[in-house]
Amino acid sequence: MRVEAFLRNSSRLSPGKVAVIANDREYTYADLDRQSEALARTLVAGGVRRGDRVIVFMDNCWEAVVAIFATLKAGAAFSPVNPTTKADKLAFMIANCRPSAMVTLGTLLTVSARALEGPSSVGLVIATGQGEDSKLSQRVVRFDDAVDDAAEAPPLPFAGIELDLAMLIYTSGSTGMPKGVVMTHQNIDAAATSITTYLESVPDDIVLSVLPISFDYGLYQVLMAVKVGATIALEKSFAFPRAILSRAEKVGATGLPLVPTMAALLLQMKDLEPGLLPKLRYITNTAAALPPAHIMRLRDLFPHAKLFSMYGLTECKRCTYLPPAELDRRPGSVGIAIPGTEAWIADDAGNRVGPETTGELVIRGPHVMKEYWENEEATARVLKPGPFPWEKVLHTGDLFRMDNDGFLYFVARKDDIIKSRGEKISPKEVETVLYALPGVREAAIIGVPDPILGASLKAIIALEPGMSLTRNDVLRHCAAHLEDFMVPKSVEIRQELPKSDNGKIDRRAIAAELQGQP
Repeated sequence: MRVEAFLRNSSRLSPGKVAVIANDREYTYADLDRQSEALARTLVAGGVRRGDRVIVFMDNCWEAVVAIFATLKAGAAFSPVNPTTKADKLAFMIANCRPSAMVTLGTLLTVSARALEGPSSVGLVIATGQGEDSKLSQRVVRFDDAVDDAAEAPPLPFAGIELDLAMLIYTSGSTGMPKGVVMTHQNIDAAATSITTYLESVPDDIVLSVLPISFDYGLYQVLMAVKVGATIALEKSFAFPRAILSRAEKVGATGLPLVPTMAALLLQMKDLEPGLLPKLRYITNTAAALPPAHIMRLRDLFPHAKLFSMYGLTECKRCTYLPPAELDRRPGSVGIAIPGTEAWIADDAGNRVGPETTGELVIRGPHVMKEYWENEEATARVLKPGPFPWEKVLHTGDLFRMDNDGFLYFVARKDDIIKSRGEKISPKEVETVLYALPGVREAAIIGVPDPILGASLKAIIALEPGMSLTRNDVLRHCAAHLEDFMVPKSVEIRQELPKSDNGKIDRRAIAAELQGQP
């Protein structure tokens, strides 16, 4: 099934049902279907063709949901981008995937204009009503005008089939440059079907999500809700957990997706009474494993809700889930392969290994990405021959072990990627920004265990002789050039950083030193 069919089916069955709640407004399935149809026509009229890419550079807003489904209806593929992304990184993505259009917020037009300086494939920019930028004035169409369906319009051209590209979502890699994960309609449908199966999702569900739509965990909350005809309530921040709980109670939330950072913030609240959110049916967690103590406290606070511990990565969306009935017996496990897929542990030669042996997690199934966009070398490192000649399986780069009953346990990452606040962060990407600060001679980014963030970023730097920089100098520089979640929480200045035998900065030695500090 093509992903836009999720919307068309739900709109046909329940046109008056609330599909999206955002900014204290409710929008029905008929609203979403109608506006996305009109926006799709605007995209096509603006030159978007089957197979093209469209950047969706927005936060958790109604317009972003419309843009995603409009792009698919136009036969193109959407590429969601975090709204805190800076111009240079956005420019890289644009140069890499060569989109024909961009849908963004008016408040992000200045950043967008800087990213689009010089020759660009982007011929059409659609923006919400707030904000201006004279450099883009000739290319900008206002969102409200783009979804105006008052005039009679011709039918949309044939959009394509389920094997077509649906999404290009960028993920950090150990090289420091983000890679575009290629997902077809079939990939997304398979993942969404599998997850909604074990969650037992139904049209009566109301899912409250503060996870960014630019983050695949947040994105799939929208896609899965639309697939089953449920309601998605979008919020933009978990900075005030009490407000989110009040919001969840007000909308009657039945589903609450979390990452460990959010769970930790929630559990820091001292006056919460058991029995919160009586309509809550399930809680999900991914990005990193929840500590068993957090699992117990969440179950005490929400006794009516099932808690699903899960593991996933952008390259296949979801890998495993732990059936809630197993939580007491295996609180440290991330479970078994999601329905319709297979997972196993392999040694360095790629051979399957038995229980209680640490090796690399391998994933097989229709949800596995097709490739990294135009990056054969990176693709070959993770997609390798499967059991049949016509398929590839995903080597995740993560070390796991399996118990005698087939349940999986995360051990460590094979590469240097750090997960903080539920996001994957490439140390090299942050280090590149640090090296651009005059006076920095050596730099390393280390993940430090953090009860709230899961891991916080610590910058270890050495300065050029005679140079002087303060912690605030470093943090201001990072904040100006990196997304919010990539800005280090702490900075340490040394005379020199430890090196390995080949002369490279030894991050593992630094991490070991930090673990030994009180």
